[in-house]
Amino acid sequence: MRSVARWVGIVCFLAAGCGGGTDSQSDATAVDGVSDTEVVIGAHTDLSGSIAIWGVGSINGARMRFDEANSAGGVNGRQIRFVVEDTQYQVPRAIQAANKLIHRDKIFAMLLALGTPTNNAVMTQQFKAGVPNLFPLTGARSMVEPFQELMFTQRGIYYDEMRAAVKYFVEEQGKKSICVVYQDTDYGQEILEGVRDQVAAMGLEIAETSAHKPTDSEFTAAILRLRNAGCDLVLMGTVHRDTVLLLEAARKIGWDGAAWVGNNAAYGQVIAEQKSGSGEGYYAFVHMAKLYRDSDLRAEVAAWWDRYVELYRSEPGLPAMEGYRAADLLVQALEAAGPDLTRERLIAALEGITEYQDLFGYNLAFGPGDHNGVSESVLSVVRNGRWETLAESISY
Repeated sequence: MRSVARWVGIVCFLAAGCGGGTDSQSDATAVDGVSDTEVVIGAHTDLSGSIAIWGVGSINGARMRFDEANSAGGVNGRQIRFVVEDTQYQVPRAIQAANKLIHRDKIFAMLLALGTPTNNAVMTQQFKAGVPNLFPLTGARSMVEPFQELMFTQRGIYYDEMRAAVKYFVEEQGKKSICVVYQDTDYGQEILEGVRDQVAAMGLEIAETSAHKPTDSEFTAAILRLRNAGCDLVLMGTVHRDTVLLLEAARKIGWDGAAWVGNNAAYGQVIAEQKSGSGEGYYAFVHMAKLYRDSDLRAEVAAWWDRYVELYRSEPGLPAMEGYRAADLLVQALEAAGPDLTRERLIAALEGITEYQDLFGYNLAFGPGDHNGVSESVLSVVRNGRWETLAESISY
């Protein structure tokens, strides 16, 4: 019965929502989620599944910024109400969550939607309903190509990060035998495509590939296959869990002759702090670098860190930073859009953010026809259980 109900929800969403109205969506939903006293923002994310480390941290960071705005009187007299649904990183649950948020909660905009397959599953109908998709937690090319008026991103694109990684490690470190290990998902395919395209552009070839399911937990055979192919550079289309398992499998067979390189989807302290040391030397191309409280933080960043720890009893990682920045961008756009709030005014306000620097010192810029705020990568590596930045402003 549970599966029947789930697919009924999917059918309802594709039909523009069970119990929904029949008015023209472009007109009827123009001010959904907006009243004299509040604006309603929604999110579908993973709070209890395989990538909950991203969902929980990003939502905490966003709530922190929204609470700051609400405590200061709101935005143009409106309080921000943030409605969050847990998808457990499952497509059917994401479709059900989007259906609820758009058609029942009548959200004004979607913020920090997590995951490539989950975003891809709902975006078409979401855009038909006129609901913007703001700063999703995925670096998929579908977040920037083709251009969508209702889509804005604030993170690096996986495809670009992998092309930059191949170019950097071949030219700067002399790597010659290039391999790819990746999840057999939309996300993993984009990693593979990025490597293939950059290898071809440089007149090289991929030596070996290995694909796996997101739920797989045994990687010894995959590691042996890559080692036997002589890989000295392994590009990874993985997230936290399978990254840790792959690095641990390589350590157990004593293979330490390759550079393992991931992206912002597999960048977290959980990888760096593995007690076995398997994370040592692992690289990641990211759009923001992790902070540490005992490093030389600016006073306002240190105060932000301490407030987060007080609120959530945990240290803020990259997801919290990204969530806070996404919420701050939205708050600024809502303020600029003025009291007569519409989605058209919100889009114009976001496009008007041309010289934005976040709390952590990173710059973003948007404009008409350019909704991708980030174009370059930061290269980080794990040393002594901590992330260190090796280079900035890397591209291909």
